[in-house]
Amino acid sequence: MLLFLFQQICEQSGSQQSNPLLSLLPLILIFVVFYFLLIMPQQKRQKKHRQLLESLNKGDRVITSSGMHGTIANVKERTVIIVIADGVKVEIEKGNIGNVLNKTKESVKGGR
Repeated sequence: MLLFLFQQICEQSGSQQSNPLLSLLPLILIFVVFYFLLIMPQQKRQKKHRQLLESLNKGDRVITSSGMHGTIANVKERTVIIVIADGVKVEIEKGNIGNVLNKTKESVKGGR
């Protein structure tokens, strides 16, 4: 529909000099569509993931981005120590936490 309207405007102008704003209109519309369909949802996901990482506490059950399931044993500034089996602890970057399965009662209250 937009293409049809744009085509009508171009036909009406004929040999007249076209408005430079009309020539930029398709680019502006494409940028607006990209913003609402791609950029804004990605920013929301990043914000939600950042909040998830800030709320990590000892005892939370998590899944890493590589698919390992474990329980948080210790939270450091940039890393997390996860117990994945009896006596097996792995230290990973906080950014590799993909999902929190269940929060401990302590983390639900907001305490650390």
